Amino acid sequence: MIDESLASLSDTLFTVTVVVYSLAVVAFCAELAFGRPARAPQLVAAGGVPDAPAPTREPAPEPARSRRLSALAMVLTGIGLVSHAAVVVTRGLAAHRLPWGNMFEFSTIVVLVAVVAYTVLAVRAPELRHIGLFVMGPVVLAMALIRFKLYVETGPLVAALRSWWLAVHVTTATLGFGIFFLSGIVSVLYLVQSRREERVAAGDQLAPSLLDRLPSAAALDRTAHRTVVFGFPIWTFAVIAGAIWAESAWGRPWGWDPKETWAFIAWVVYAAYLHARTTSGWRGRPSAWVNVIGLAVMVFNLLYVNMVSTGLHSYGGLS
Repeated sequence: MIDESLASLSDTLFTVTVVVYSLAVVAFCAELAFGRPARAPQLVAAGGVPDAPAPTREPAPEPARSRRLSALAMVLTGIGLVSHAAVVVTRGLAAHRLPWGNMFEFSTIVVLVAVVAYTVLAVRAPELRHIGLFVMGPVVLAMALIRFKLYVETGPLVAALRSWWLAVHVTTATLGFGIFFLSGIVSVLYLVQSRREERVAAGDQLAPSLLDRLPSAAALDRTAHRTVVFGFPIWTFAVIAGAIWAESAWGRPWGWDPKETWAFIAWVVYAAYLHARTTSGWRGRPSAWVNVIGLAVMVFNLLYVNMVSTGLHSYGGLS
């Protein structure tokens, strides 16, 4: 029996979350507009890997207005995060089940994980707060698309998902996807930032840019790598758990169903990224491109495979 009042509250909180996240985006925009550059440009070697920076003068203290805007943006992100978590909790309570039984719920939690990951990074490394606009902007866009394209009313689980493996397999899948979502965005920023730093090192006179206020390419590269290192074993476990669940449900661990195939392709791409990071000639921009391709594969697996192709995982779609 669905609790309609909690289901309605969940839908309302979803709207509140989008509004608060949007306000956070505005605050991050203002912080970048009025803040000082986060660091002096570094010299960049061939391949986009920064060399050790030469000694530079200490930057001027960050303006008080910039600090206030940065703090406001993080507070709004935190409020949105609490509201976002409440969306998931109230939907689960309304349906008396785990709230990740369809694409709407799965996607909502993936974005929640990405925001949690960004918030943790921003608290641990304050310079990463400057990428907030480039993280929260896609988050708001994703939330809007989820609401308008993937929304389904709260309801019971379909029979195929009534298993305790749902808690194991789908939970780890959302965690891995959310972490990869953040890592892919950071790699895109790294590709842009490393190109700019390389031009500065070549002596080009560049106009002031918002990129001057972002962390260095080296810091972005480290962040992207560390998040994949954290997310890869989680995704590996999700794939293995899915195979075990398939054996239990369908009598075989692997059948090259489209969902299984693309989950494995994503695993291969991220394994290739981690390998590329240790391979001479593939460090820097080449490996970052592999990470971006990994994110594209994950999004393709979520949207195209679920909504267009047919297979044993079709129940994970809009119904």
